[in-house]
Amino acid sequence: MERELTIGALAQRTGLSVTAIRFYEERGLVRPGRNAGGQRRFARSDIRRLSFVMIAQQLGYTIAEIGARLAELPEGRAPNLRDWEKMARGFRAELDARIALMQDFRDRLDGCIGCGCLSLERCALYNPDDEAGLKGAGPRYLMGERPSG
Repeated sequence: MERELTIGALAQRTGLSVTAIRFYEERGLVRPGRNAGGQRRFARSDIRRLSFVMIAQQLGYTIAEIGARLAELPEGRAPNLRDWEKMARGFRAELDARIALMQDFRDRLDGCIGCGCLSLERCALYNPDDEAGLKGAGPRYLMGERPSG
């Protein structure tokens, strides 16, 4: 099995377009080497990096946030299991918080979220006269506040 991949081979393996791979390269998410002819050569570990990028983007992370996470991995060598585990620890806590927020949002979507709209009958019970608005802007009950009473 080849140790280095052409951009076309990387595109085929990841399902990304060559243009997308170049975009990620410009953002520093992958750093290919060059062969004697100046052509890009990617490490096989870039398959994992780009797979991480693809999933993280689907979860709503920005390129800058993804880049910050990938910057925790070593340069100049393929990340090993310990490297990925170390990076994953902080990311896991962040994912857990996002998952909890999404579950809370899902569970409260058809009820009062403390946004001040008072458009649902339940809002008059949970947020009379927009009491949640006194605690600040936004959907207060989804942001961790609890209804009084």
